Amino acid sequence: LAGVPARAPAASPLAAAAPRLATASNFRDLGGYATADGRHVRGGVVYRSNSLANLSDADQQTLLSLGITLDVDLRNAKERSDDPDRLPAGIAYKVADVEDLTHGISFADPALGSLLYGFLIGLVTGSSNIGQSIAYPFMVDFSGASRAYHDLLTSIAANPGATVFHCTAGKDRTGWGAAVLLTLLGVPKATVYQDYLASNTYLGRPDAVESSWLDEAFHEVDQAYGGFDNYVHKGLGLSDATIAALRARLLTS
Repeated sequence: LAGVPARAPAASPLAAAAPRLATASNFRDLGGYATADGRHVRGGVVYRSNSLANLSDADQQTLLSLGITLDVDLRNAKERSDDPDRLPAGIAYKVADVEDLTHGISFADPALGSLLYGFLIGLVTGSSNIGQSIAYPFMVDFSGASRAYHDLLTSIAANPGATVFHCTAGKDRTGWGAAVLLTLLGVPKATVYQDYLASNTYLGRPDAVESSWLDEAFHEVDQAYGGFDNYVHKGLGLSDATIAALRARLLTS
């Protein structure tokens, strides 16, 4: 994608300034980014992270000191059972399972076409993980994922305190959730990629995420829904009121 950083630069200034968690290395503030119309994403409202299953007592207190009152868990049932979040009293817990099958299996776009496209693009781009090249379009197409991201965004809009959301590594399911939220707020795509690729720095792994994977998710948004606005309204089922609440809560004037 032209103009998108190929490597992981530093994340937003607020992410760099936010307290680091010794037991959750990919924890960071989503605030501080400039929008296309000259506003900024407000800090101290939404945080993204990797697993919170091994939080130390000190890191739990840090979450409380940041005003976090809600934790949204994007992991599947086995992950949640094997490694339940370790949270202090005062932080509510909500499941938004991106891989949830309890409501059946359906897709916005023919699954075979998405799979084939992801596989071919993975080959063309030299992706180090063809599975991820396939998984990202499915996060857009799969009805369970759409319900999960709907629940994540509506929860952020309704929560009067700060929210943290996470998966296991905090880079793929969480990465797409962050990309959707930042795009919805009007953050330019190159900056959205900057936040996404910063997982490589925070996790200390230069290949934790690749820009081509996020390319495939955004391509699938266009393929299945004809554009981001349709994806947000028809795919995720967000109301205009929820979108307005997110923007009012998260954007400086």
